[in-house]
Amino acid sequence: MSAENGIICLRGGRPLRGEVALTGAKNAVPKHMVAALLTDEPCKLFNVPGIEDIEIMSRIIKLLGGRIEQAGEKALSITASRISLPNSHKLLDFSGKSRIPVLLCGPMLARIGRAVLPAPGGCNIGPRPIDFHLKALEQLGAKVTARQDGYLLTANRLEGAKICLDYPSVGATEQVILASVMADGLTELSNAAIEPEIIDLIALLQKMGAIISVSTERIIRIRGVKKLSGFQHHAIPDRLEAASWACAAVATNGRIMVKGARQLDLLTFLNKFRRVGGEFQVTDEGIEFFRGQEKLSSISIETDVHPGFMTDWQPPFVIMLTQAEGVSILHETVYESRFGYVEALNQMGAKIQLYNECLGGRDCRFAQQNYRHSAAIFGPTSLTGQHIVIPDLRAGFSYIIAAATAEGESRIDNFNVLERGYENFLDKLISLGAQVTSCEG
Repeated sequence: MSAENGIICLRGGRPLRGEVALTGAKNAVPKHMVAALLTDEPCKLFNVPGIEDIEIMSRIIKLLGGRIEQAGEKALSITASRISLPNSHKLLDFSGKSRIPVLLCGPMLARIGRAVLPAPGGCNIGPRPIDFHLKALEQLGAKVTARQDGYLLTANRLEGAKICLDYPSVGATEQVILASVMADGLTELSNAAIEPEIIDLIALLQKMGAIISVSTERIIRIRGVKKLSGFQHHAIPDRLEAASWACAAVATNGRIMVKGARQLDLLTFLNKFRRVGGEFQVTDEGIEFFRGQEKLSSISIETDVHPGFMTDWQPPFVIMLTQAEGVSILHETVYESRFGYVEALNQMGAKIQLYNECLGGRDCRFAQQNYRHSAAIFGPTSLTGQHIVIPDLRAGFSYIIAAATAEGESRIDNFNVLERGYENFLDKLISLGAQVTSCEG
């Protein structure tokens, strides 16, 4: 079944039961494809998801002069023996669709001494300034020239530097790593992000010949090398998708086996999940999620960078909390506009109040800035089907969970947004017993 015109109708009120399989993480595999541009030797990636971001990155590699081919089921072969900077307008065409083009700077500067930095794309969950990226690249020796269509960066060769990020941004950390692996000398990056996807990228680069160490104080040290070789690499599974299916199982009082889910990547999530009343069984195949108690319990959570509670986990978790007894508090400290999806949930019957104040154990960087970045979720509430328009990827999955939990039918527009981050999402949903139909009229 396909979602005609990006629209489906979903009749909720039934438990979701069955199994789904994860592929490589959306937040990891496109970065691995960028890393393949650092070498002129063949590279092979396994566990590649069939999502829009992979298609975008494939087109970019071809635009730069590289070759990319299917190399078996869920596998890609990439060879960038010669690359060149295309017309900047062609590259900028991708900037509104994905954040990945921002990360091309390091490989392009290392290989040809020139790069273009476009404005970032991706989900609309708040500003994602490229200041971090520009500042870091300048510290590594790149000359930055502002133009109408973005920024032109040039460098004969980048040089190692001491860089301290104002905030442990995942994108800025990836930028520094990819730009410094072939720079002269030692780069020391402090206040770095250390998410599992970052560690997976470091593991891939080490296979290529990079010398990178990670300390317990959020310091990453990269000693530049002259040349990197090809690689073969299996991407880590998508921990964000795993957590979303876990919340769907509990919210609908179902039972879902998520094949490929890894406990190590979900430790913080699983602790909060269990405190609410979710339960799980870890096996060699993955993790099975279900309710461990009939009545769910309220909880207080603050999102944070890894190893804290991930910001992308909070939208599906909020749906689960609408079914919990009492008042739950969720304090968002990573993206200031993450709660844009709440209005639609309240229309479905949820009782969620947003606040400007930091409703958590500490003040965050959004304190006193008039951002509604804290939520009180009152439950349990009965949800009813409504007309929903999906605004972004993570909120979109949460809307699907809400519609599956609700009584009655929901019309869901813009469903194809989910195809950007989740492979075969509609097929997975139907396989779990969701009543999905094409909408009339």
